[in-house]
Amino acid sequence: MAAELTAHELIAKHRPTLDQALEAIRTRAYWSPHPEHPKAYGENGSLDAAAGKAAFDALLGGRLDLGQPGTDDWVGGESSPYGIELGVEYPHADLDALLPAMKSGQRAWRDAGAEMRAVVCLEILKRISDRTHEFAHAVMHTSGQAFMMAFQAGGPHAQDRGLEAVAYAYVEQVRTPDTAEWTKPQGKRDPLALTKQFTPVPRGIALLIGCNTFPTWNGYPGLFASLATGNAVLVKPHPRAVLPLALTVQVARQVLAEAGFDPDLVALAAERPGEGIAKTLATRPEIRIIDYTGSTVFGDWLEANARQAQVYTEKAGVNTVIVDSTDTYKGMLSNLAFSLSLYSGQMCTTPQNLLIPRDGIRTEEGPKTFDEVVADLARAVDGLLGDDARANALLGAIVNPDVKARLEAAAGLGEVALASREITNPEFPDAVVRTPVIVKLDGAKPDDEAAYMSECFGPVSFAVAVDSAADAVELLRRTIREKGAMTVGAYTTDEEVEGAIQEACLEEAAQLSLNLTGGVYVNQTAAFSDFHGSGGNPAANSALCDGAFVANRFRVVEVRREA
Repeated sequence: MAAELTAHELIAKHRPTLDQALEAIRTRAYWSPHPEHPKAYGENGSLDAAAGKAAFDALLGGRLDLGQPGTDDWVGGESSPYGIELGVEYPHADLDALLPAMKSGQRAWRDAGAEMRAVVCLEILKRISDRTHEFAHAVMHTSGQAFMMAFQAGGPHAQDRGLEAVAYAYVEQVRTPDTAEWTKPQGKRDPLALTKQFTPVPRGIALLIGCNTFPTWNGYPGLFASLATGNAVLVKPHPRAVLPLALTVQVARQVLAEAGFDPDLVALAAERPGEGIAKTLATRPEIRIIDYTGSTVFGDWLEANARQAQVYTEKAGVNTVIVDSTDTYKGMLSNLAFSLSLYSGQMCTTPQNLLIPRDGIRTEEGPKTFDEVVADLARAVDGLLGDDARANALLGAIVNPDVKARLEAAAGLGEVALASREITNPEFPDAVVRTPVIVKLDGAKPDDEAAYMSECFGPVSFAVAVDSAADAVELLRRTIREKGAMTVGAYTTDEEVEGAIQEACLEEAAQLSLNLTGGVYVNQTAAFSDFHGSGGNPAANSALCDGAFVANRFRVVEVRREA
């Protein structure tokens, strides 16, 4: 296969970016090569807003032919949470034809070496970045994210996470030298001398099982970690969010072919409605790595049954915020209100339980009772979402009927401090848009515990009255240990309380944010600096992104020769 993109060209183009990424993961400082602002696009081959929207519109009602082998049917059926039919058809694969084809290109990909694989991955990311406006509409109309969130989280932030995974993969692969001269003295006899060769070898075919809410942000780390370590990658999108990952596969296949590699190293496994191929794929012997984001039930099933594969899961958790005291009361309320509202609470990092002492908290405005804190938070959310245009921009649309049903049922679980209300989206009148509900519960009542100790995914939060800060910390510990947590937040001006919260999070392995009152929110993590999940509690068995996330996707094989 003749390469249109030579190794020299790709290394010259992308090695500086790779080096910057390596420095960023070392220092944990802020850095991103992908612009967050929509107006930054439109030059040097990238699509501007109008061209990106036109490219997305051109996809609707069409067939996305990826040119991959084993296609035995065409499938589709995605509907936008905003109420429009996408009508895109995708290839349905005969796995007995597709999987062997994917495996056939791995030898050349393995032999290309860590640097070449990294720069090919960076070229894929660059081309995705150039189409960020197009991808943003694809993410918006499959996930229900509002446009700006789909643009940023589904575009540059997802691309950052993909690049971060490539950087970690590169570091782990070059940790061992390619060759070594080994000499062992033997006293008066001649020394023993060997030449040793070390080659990172892939595990096999990786399976990416995509999620509905963040198809690219959650999908890119596993995809690029596996590809950069020499594995072929089969992408199995969520049936309601195929388009963003199908476009990703399209770009990856084009770049691989242009670089002289087999495009079948990356392929799509779309499914018929109700077909449920994830279990079938996950237990096939060819699948040696699995990345999954979604429900605890299926994540647990994968960990128990996909025994032939290395399984990386991000499942569900119950995220908790302790409110003990603050010296920035209005800032705390504003920060929490935004955190509860962003993307209608449909983030795995959104706080669910707010643990507040029943005797109230200390603030710079004086003491506030439990009821006052909850009422003030409800007013803050109401004020934030009082303007419908701003509410639509923050909330997006409810991603599926299950979220809507949980939201409606939550009002019957306790005293409602803030009722959810329906908001109309003038541009998309069929969109289901709802504001959050806040329900008061009592941490001392066993009947209430069933509610707050279960994940209620969506715009539902529980204000839980506890006896003291110490009780809040103990409940936090138990929640993380039993249910897991992707995030923990805390507000306190007491050093002793802060120390107890920090120690609980260190012992239970949960990521903690303290006293956030400005423009950084507990929901958000920055690639190259923040770890998403820890892999140390039931919410996830891995972290985005660290050495452990990439190192077991390959093994090092040694060949020894006498010198």
